[in-house]
Amino acid sequence: MPAPHPSLRSSLRAFPPAVWVLFFGTFLNKFGFFVVPFLTLYLIQRGYSLAQAGVALSCYGAGNLAASLIGGYLADRIGRRPTIVLSMFSGAAAMLLLSQARSLPAIDLLAVLNGLTNELYRPAGSALLADLVPTEHRAMAFAGLRTAFNAGYVFGPAVAGFLATRGYVWLFLGDAFTSVLYGLVALAALPESRPKAAQPARWADYGDVLGRDPALRRMLAAVFAIGILMFQQAATFSVYLKHLGFAPTVFGMLLSLNAVIVVLCEMPLSTITRRYPVRKVLALGFVICGGAFALNGLARTVPELVGCMLLFVAGEMICIPLCASHVADLAPADKRGRYMGVYSLTWSLGMVVAPQAGLSALAAGGAALWILSAGLGLLAALFVMAPSERLHARNRSAP
Repeated sequence: MPAPHPSLRSSLRAFPPAVWVLFFGTFLNKFGFFVVPFLTLYLIQRGYSLAQAGVALSCYGAGNLAASLIGGYLADRIGRRPTIVLSMFSGAAAMLLLSQARSLPAIDLLAVLNGLTNELYRPAGSALLADLVPTEHRAMAFAGLRTAFNAGYVFGPAVAGFLATRGYVWLFLGDAFTSVLYGLVALAALPESRPKAAQPARWADYGDVLGRDPALRRMLAAVFAIGILMFQQAATFSVYLKHLGFAPTVFGMLLSLNAVIVVLCEMPLSTITRRYPVRKVLALGFVICGGAFALNGLARTVPELVGCMLLFVAGEMICIPLCASHVADLAPADKRGRYMGVYSLTWSLGMVVAPQAGLSALAAGGAALWILSAGLGLLAALFVMAPSERLHARNRSAP
């Protein structure tokens, strides 16, 4: 008789204390993500143009891309905890330096540095989470990480807006303070879980990771496609709602609704989705996300938009926690940091491509954006369902 699937309560009880520290640190880091959402307004107030502010944001994104690979490498080379601590303390220093920058070249350079240092911890945190949690509880653990992330997103922007009314310098100080606090918590309470490897981590291993693991390549292709879709919420959704005549508050309300539902429902839902073969669950979630976002093309009222968002977040909760846990399952323990690094990089690349793809489709008019959205969801599902010996072996052992 097969063993019963772990319940939500049993999974939570199975998490070691360090997992809860990671959840708290993730919440703290996202809650204190004050500066970047307000960076455009800050630079415009300082007399820079909208185009110049956009370049600064792009510079932050470039640093973010580099952080995925460097963070994954450091997680395997020097360890998970040292990488997290380095990210938090260097990120705080970079944020304070940015607050003092006055020339545009200095601002752009420090934006790159902030994107690098503030995001360096992500692959290390994901690798540490996978190290600490056994496979049967891993999807739940990554759902918990997303819950902490979204909880910070629910509360952080409101605090940032309050601080901004009292001077933008408080945003920089608050952002730096939360980073230092997480760094201190990591030093005091996080263990080091990096396994001993036959040889030290090398940059060349990234080529081996991608070249020798077709299952990972298919998964990354699916993540890239669904990433372009997911980031349409930031790239095109607000523009579309404005075209329909809705106030910006409607856009903000829908995004907040998404975050609140994730906080309340993602972990309970993950107790159900993990009972089924991972590829089929991922494909289902991808298709739901694509179809739900495409249905916005038919929505004309707030209740209809809310319905589309509810369906979209259902698909998101089905597939996104499993994306991270599945990549972690594919990774050899001594290369887990680099696997999570290329996974994080793939999401970042999707974020880079999303605005141009979505805005071009929106400008084309008609149903172009909605056809693109549904097509991206379907494409991601096809990638993840593509035959693979490694995936077949995993699914044969799945319930």
